[in-house]
Amino acid sequence: MTFDAYLGIDYSGAETPTSRLKGLQIYSAIGGPPQRDLAVPEEGKAHWNWSRQGVAFHLILLALGQIRFIAGIDHGFSFPLSYFRRYGLSSWDEFLSDFVQHWPAHEPNTYVDFIRDRGTARMGWPNEFRLCERWTSSAKSVFDFGPGPGKVAKSTHAGIPWLLHLRQTIGDRIHFWPFDGWDVPEGKSVIAEVYPSVLRNRYDREGRTVDEQDAYSVARWLRETCERGVLERYLHPPLTDEEREVAELEGWILGVT
Repeated sequence: MTFDAYLGIDYSGAETPTSRLKGLQIYSAIGGPPQRDLAVPEEGKAHWNWSRQGVAFHLILLALGQIRFIAGIDHGFSFPLSYFRRYGLSSWDEFLSDFVQHWPAHEPNTYVDFIRDRGTARMGWPNEFRLCERWTSSAKSVFDFGPGPGKVAKSTHAGIPWLLHLRQTIGDRIHFWPFDGWDVPEGKSVIAEVYPSVLRNRYDREGRTVDEQDAYSVARWLRETCERGVLERYLHPPLTDEEREVAELEGWILGVT
């Protein structure tokens, strides 16, 4: 299985949806080694640092331009099963709609911390983990907002509303793995959750920042995995039937087997 473009997106939940962030980088491999992408121009000016809104628009433009891509994004796409049970949610689509009602982090001039400080949003606890996180040695809980490296809670809470936006806008062209199924239909692009920490040291740094290296590593790994014909192995981790049902709600990290 091959694609027209392989994208690694190093995400960030800082500041507002339109803020250009050093921690938000995209590398794309299109017919060659991954290259750092300039952000979507705003007011006639391109920029190396992306905004979360800009990332969403970029993916929409690729899909509408009939460029078949696979994009790996490094934030959680869903929450632990315990969260689903606590709030009576039974599907990922129901989760997305419900989440955005309580965490409208996509709205203008909105910080994730503003919503947290209001104390009205639905919450989880740092000791709640998804199955895919328990299958790794270092992945953090999507509810762990504490200090320290590798924390994805803020980026997860900032990024999930944009997944809903993409689903509503170009959902007929995109396969959200594994929520839309473990098999990828022919002709569709793919958006999947990734964990760059397990990939970044496979490739020489060559002067890139950590954020740039994470995006580069994901794009390169996706391209190499597809070109070697082994993507299917990662699309079907060795789960029991019961574990698979859980992962279809909680999501899975592409590459964790």
